[in-house]
Amino acid sequence: MIRRANSKDLERIVEITKACAKHMISQNIFQWNEHYPNKEIFQEDVKNETLFVIEVGSKVVGCICISTLIDDVYKKVKWLTLTNKNIYLHRLAVHPYFQGQGLALKLMGFAEQLTLKKGYKSIRLDTFSGNDKNNKFYKLQGYTKLEKIFYRKQSDIPFHCYEKIL
Repeated sequence: MIRRANSKDLERIVEITKACAKHMISQNIFQWNEHYPNKEIFQEDVKNETLFVIEVGSKVVGCICISTLIDDVYKKVKWLTLTNKNIYLHRLAVHPYFQGQGLALKLMGFAEQLTLKKGYKSIRLDTFSGNDKNNKFYKLQGYTKLEKIFYRKQSDIPFHCYEKIL
C-alpha cells in the first residue's frame, strides 16, 4: 500500500534512508551521506504533503517525494518540456532488505499516475552518475537522460538529470 507520509513515519523513513546510504557506500556508490537525506528534509516533505511511503504488511519499507517545486539546481537544465507543469521526484528509497521486489517500480508507477491525474506534463528527477543500477532503472522506465548537475555537499561526482514526458 502507498500512502501519504505523516510525522509518525519520520523515524522509520530516516532509518530506511540510512540503511540505503550504508548499502550504497558498501558498493562504492557515494550518493547519500550524513548530510543528505536527513530528518529535517523529510519533515519539510511531510509538512508540504509531498512525501509518500510504501508499506509491506503494516511496515513502512520505502518512500518517495513527489513535488511540484523546482530546485534551484534544476533551473539551468535544458529540459525536454517547458517548466510550468512538471513533477519532481526526490529521495526514492526502499530498505535494502526489501529491494528487488518491485517496490521502487510501484512507487514510480504511483508517481506517474498522480502526475497524470493532476494534469502535469512530465516527471523530472536526478540520480548519482556513479549509481549504474539507478541510471539503468530510470532508462528502463522510459526516462531520457539529460544534463549533469552537482550537489557539492554530497559528492564532487555529477548527478544525471532525467525527464519523462507523460
